[in-house]
Amino acid sequence: MLTKALQGLADERGLGEVPQVRLERPKSADHGDVACNIALQLSKAWKLNPRELAQTLVERLQKQSGFDQLIVACEIAGPGFINFRLSNAAKTSVVKEILSSGSQYGEISLGAGPVTSAMIEFVSANPTGPLHVGHGRQAALGDALANLLATQGIKVHREFYYNDAGVQIANLALSVQARLNGLKPGDTAWPEQAYNGEYIAEIATAFKASPQFKDDLEAIRQFAVTYLRNEQDIDLKTFGVQFDCYYLESSLYTDGSVAQIVEDLQSIGKTYEGEGALWLKTTADGDDKDRVMRKSDGSFTYFVPDVAYHASKWKRGFEKVINVQGSDHHGTIARVRSGLQGVAQKRGWDIPKTYPDYVLHKMVTVMRHGEEVKISKRAGSYVTVRDLVEWSGGVTPEMTPQERDLALQRGRDAVRFFLISRKADTEFVFDIDLALQQNDENPVFYVQYAHARISSILSQWGGKTSDLAVVDLSLLDSKASDHLLRRLAEYPELLTDAAADLAPHALAFYLRDLGGDFHTFYNADRVLVDDQHLKLARLALLSATRQVLQNGLKVLGVSAPAKM
Repeated sequence: MLTKALQGLADERGLGEVPQVRLERPKSADHGDVACNIALQLSKAWKLNPRELAQTLVERLQKQSGFDQLIVACEIAGPGFINFRLSNAAKTSVVKEILSSGSQYGEISLGAGPVTSAMIEFVSANPTGPLHVGHGRQAALGDALANLLATQGIKVHREFYYNDAGVQIANLALSVQARLNGLKPGDTAWPEQAYNGEYIAEIATAFKASPQFKDDLEAIRQFAVTYLRNEQDIDLKTFGVQFDCYYLESSLYTDGSVAQIVEDLQSIGKTYEGEGALWLKTTADGDDKDRVMRKSDGSFTYFVPDVAYHASKWKRGFEKVINVQGSDHHGTIARVRSGLQGVAQKRGWDIPKTYPDYVLHKMVTVMRHGEEVKISKRAGSYVTVRDLVEWSGGVTPEMTPQERDLALQRGRDAVRFFLISRKADTEFVFDIDLALQQNDENPVFYVQYAHARISSILSQWGGKTSDLAVVDLSLLDSKASDHLLRRLAEYPELLTDAAADLAPHALAFYLRDLGGDFHTFYNADRVLVDDQHLKLARLALLSATRQVLQNGLKVLGVSAPAKM
């Protein structure tokens, strides 16, 4: 309607091009439901007073059909802002939209958005030990981000890159071999670079009992890597994360990809020899210094297979790629992108200079009983994802299998919600004691309890929720219901913005706010009242709220229990 008013004014007075109109939701409801600053934007180019331009636009709007059904008041504020107050019918229409759309509310249908497919690579742990809490943060962020992009009509491919080649894998094999020879950490003959966790002893025991057992370092390596990959898969399954593809670093050597990358970069003059090593001219792409590709001993530095791996991503058709990694990977970004630009030049690929995108996360500190927990006995030097889930769910050895499953679900929900609830680039303190609390201070409990409480009210009512799609919503006119309606209407754009910013934490914030608006409404406006029409209107609002809580929690990979 605003665009139409602007276009009419521009045509009438011979003014310039009409820009795209953007509407905003004021932070305070006192400033209206929707605001627009288009008059301020255009006043200079159109040589008009912004308040007068705003007034002219409002007058033109008021003449359009449907205006009175949509808007009850327009105000010109400050230097030329236009604040609109929506009609009750316009505000309450979101309830019917949610109830008819159900689990698809706020989502864009597959392929309908500007980006149609994307790959997210996350976790990508070396198969040298159990997954640690940093991997847990990656798993939570990556999976939520994948779900978030899927709401925008994007087909998402989840990939796990296994670093199954290199020094760390060699150290793993030596560690297991030392255990097989009866050594343990602390012994004088224990290898200096060996892994000290109890899991090394577990691998050695399992290998000794297996048909593959023989005192051969390569056989030990293969068994240990397979054993730990299986362990990590169990942890990921417990955490509710699934991947479409597991890509092996070793395959990049065996299929010749790494050698081809080096050859491509050499052939276009992007490398040079020096100090017995092969260097990549990364300074040409903005890096602070050139980087070694091949060391004097003939081995490649770790970013070279990374370039080959990302070339494979592009070759497989993934033009949108997001890597979720620890902040210690920051230094590799310029090198990988520089190498890719060289490959693109050689092969005639149109790879953007900012390819791939990165979401880098900072460390997680685990607190329990007021003290930092640094070590898990099993891992030897860090806290594992499995520890975190079990501690957060209150798992104990005495539990029955059913009790244990419920406790693991609680733990998984707490860990996923907590680890998503802060921006990735901020350090996070994970408080086990807070995760175990069953009160409003625990954010995941607070949101889940809102869902369970609505389920309880609807169950108490006993009617069919499908009947609520056609009730009279005009009676939803209280201040508390107004806040709840506004929040529900924000959900679709919240998803779009969070996906564009690669910021799943924004959804966690939103769900807490939605839970708060529900609790405020519940305390202010009694739902199961004698007035049948008012009762049904409020039940419809609650049913819509429950649906959005459910939708949002699903994106975060968190359950929405009907009882708590």
